[in-house]
Amino acid sequence: MIRYSLKLLLAASLLAGGGAAVALPGTVQAAAANSAPIQILLDGYPLSSTVDPIIVQNTTLVPFRTISEALGVSVTWNSATKTIQAVKESGNERTEVVLTLNSKQAIVNGTTVELTVAPRSISGNTVIPLSFFSQQFGAGVAWDQATKTVSIHSPQKRMYTLGFYAISSISDASAISTLDAVAFGWSRIDENGQFTLSGKDFKLPQPLGDITADSLIEDAAESGTTPYLMVYSSDVKGELTKIIEETEARNKAISDMIAAAQDKSYSGIMLDFEGLGLTTDKQTTRASYTAFVKQLTQEAKAAGLKVALALHPLNSSYQGYDYKSLGQIADEIVIMAYDYQTNSGSSAAAATNPEPIAKVDEAIRLALQNTDKSKLILGLNLHSENADSVTKLIGLAKRYDLKGVALWRLGLISSDEWNSIRQSVEFKS
Repeated sequence: MIRYSLKLLLAASLLAGGGAAVALPGTVQAAAANSAPIQILLDGYPLSSTVDPIIVQNTTLVPFRTISEALGVSVTWNSATKTIQAVKESGNERTEVVLTLNSKQAIVNGTTVELTVAPRSISGNTVIPLSFFSQQFGAGVAWDQATKTVSIHSPQKRMYTLGFYAISSISDASAISTLDAVAFGWSRIDENGQFTLSGKDFKLPQPLGDITADSLIEDAAESGTTPYLMVYSSDVKGELTKIIEETEARNKAISDMIAAAQDKSYSGIMLDFEGLGLTTDKQTTRASYTAFVKQLTQEAKAAGLKVALALHPLNSSYQGYDYKSLGQIADEIVIMAYDYQTNSGSSAAAATNPEPIAKVDEAIRLALQNTDKSKLILGLNLHSENADSVTKLIGLAKRYDLKGVALWRLGLISSDEWNSIRQSVEFKS
């Protein structure tokens, strides 16, 4: 595969005589000889479009609206003037591009820019030179002549980032201040249906020198990172079903969670209640869990606490979660779009078998049918991912304009994965 960085594309355009469109390999005759359509990959995953890219005068033309909207660029079509306006805003920066069908002149932030190939309409879709798009909106471009594949790498984007912190996450403690939120996984509902901070695996950590549980929470809050008390539970012995269905157990669990969050100066509670709806009546379980979350949220809000949820995806075996109702109650929802396959053993071995991205894509689309995108956070299980797959998953979160991504968990993230994350996501300053 021949890769083109943005700088090389710009240089090529100058050598071509100042035009904004760069001639990528291939000709009209070659395209005609090979009837296979040109595929678009965005961040390594196919991007569907109602019209295929074409090659005209050695220049690759791509569907403008499809790519723009996937990269968070707003697009407006004016049928009277045959113009298409695209606007991208990032912080204090604003890029506005106006294109006219069949005209080689584009207007970029009020300045005329000459194109080597004019935009045209195919089946009602405007296609434009790929390189022009890259230059104006900062996307990296690669072309594979053998497979006729256009690869686009989205530019770094400011996204909400949440990290999960466990007992053994100390190696990534320095990253806490760069994240928007951290869920400290130090509590659980035990097998008896009791809230505890000293249970197996999920418990308050012992001090490590000057680093204590209190200092980690306080440091997070001081740096502008929201500290969540994460409460884990599974329904292995019905303990979770018990506390969401029995009034007395529910009241006590909620009271204990809020008291623990206030005692340690957390800003919110993150529920990670797993396994609901596998063997129980789905409708009953959904209603009971929704009622539990509603009561918790009401009491937590009164105490000045946020409530977030980590939920199994809608295409999992666990059907005890009503995304629509929960999305209206909770402040944010982490889609745990993983564990579709068994990944046992070391992280290094598991990373060779990342989660099936098509399933993750499906999970996001199902969630979006029920919950507003501004509340949805894509969970990434770093135990089963690698640097390349992380880029693809974050690319999906960008493509659907989700609120952000959640990293499960700190302490598992390799240096290569951190590099991929930072190249894709702009962290809070």
